[in-house]
Amino acid sequence: MAAEVHPPALTTPTDGAGDPLAPRDPLTEPHPATASEQARGAGNRAPRDRMQRPPMPTPRRALLLVPAGLALLIGLDAALLLAELPAPVTADRLPEIHGMVMVLGFLGTLIALERAIALRRLWAYAAPLLLGVGGLALAVPALPPWVGQLLLLDGTIVLTLGYAVLWRRQRDVPTVVQVVAAGLASMAALLWLRVDVERLVPLLLAFLVLTIASERVELARLALPANADRVLLSVALGLATAAVASLIAPVWAGRVIGGVLCGLVMWLARHDVARRTISSVGLPRFAAAAMPAGYVWLFLAGLVWLGVGDLVGGAASAHAAGHPGAQPGAQPGAQLGAQPGVQPGVQPGDPLGGAAWLAGGTAYDLVIHAVTLGFVMSMVLAHAPVILPAVLRRPLPFHPVLWGVLGLLHASVLVRVVVGDLAGMTTAWKVGAFGTVIALLLLPPVIAWSVARGRGT
Repeated sequence: MAAEVHPPALTTPTDGAGDPLAPRDPLTEPHPATASEQARGAGNRAPRDRMQRPPMPTPRRALLLVPAGLALLIGLDAALLLAELPAPVTADRLPEIHGMVMVLGFLGTLIALERAIALRRLWAYAAPLLLGVGGLALAVPALPPWVGQLLLLDGTIVLTLGYAVLWRRQRDVPTVVQVVAAGLASMAALLWLRVDVERLVPLLLAFLVLTIASERVELARLALPANADRVLLSVALGLATAAVASLIAPVWAGRVIGGVLCGLVMWLARHDVARRTISSVGLPRFAAAAMPAGYVWLFLAGLVWLGVGDLVGGAASAHAAGHPGAQPGAQPGAQLGAQPGVQPGVQPGDPLGGAAWLAGGTAYDLVIHAVTLGFVMSMVLAHAPVILPAVLRRPLPFHPVLWGVLGLLHASVLVRVVVGDLAGMTTAWKVGAFGTVIALLLLPPVIAWSVARGRGT
């Protein structure tokens, strides 16, 4: 499953020193530049009078990025094990915790850290700390799994409380949606104490999608219609209700989730100003390419979910058939909740018979990774040059090398999902999985290099 993701969550636009800027979308509106600067592709450079500003010291809160980075490494190691590829660490527990470590331990920590900075309350930093440490604790063989599970639960509760406090301050609909999203994450963390993680996928994905969607509405409010808040709230309530209902009625709830995701993508893509800035330069152009690409993957995931309904019901049959989406070493039905006697691709209680062409674990693998890798991590890449300066209090100049990371990520997801999942080619599926791991491994050093380049700016 993979960076801003959050989607990491986004934040109020800031300059390289963390100072707030005037309200606008920093990703899709280039900085003012002269005609000669635009011709040289310098529209995203800082004004000359700020080029000599001495760098501010890195705040201690940046240390909370360390457990997030370690959680990313743990999750990627587990991803290699799940793909039956060579991995540095081969602990038996890693494949079982892969999803929670990536969603809550990695992405959850980034989201919580950004919200803590916006809240400006010391107690709010407990959320990223608990989520990061919880993700690491899950991978420690000497600790029982419930230790990490409880830490993640506590972290999501603090995150929800932080959003609630922000809502009391701002009283706007996007913050309400973020409260709902964090509440879904808390529910998933609580239920994980008793429920297999596969059944919690709708809650976890809804957490990520609603967090990103609400932040996009905040940043692009001027480009959205007057009823944007009402549409966003309706989508959030529909998606949250269906995600909770999937615990007892997975087939029909899954179809509702798929339909809501498709509708959300069409609404966001129609009004997102990224459509008009693809011809810009620097960061605005990069973001304008990354965001629509993410929307494509989210729409594909919605279509598949709409057609299949229950992602888990037919997934365990992949183990018997050797489907590339199957988890190695697991017994059929032991973790994925398959029911004996069910034909691949046919869900019990589904009069439509499911989507037979997406049999076994194909739909399960496709939806999860189209959302987490194709959509969320694409948004992480698009927003990292805006979010991280607020965290580090250091400028993060955009560099074209980020195009390479973005291209590798989407090419690998394409190979995994289209050639691997849909065409059923195991080798291509493994190649795509390995490519996404490499892309996510490249992201931290590329960002560190960019920060080092920007020390004197």
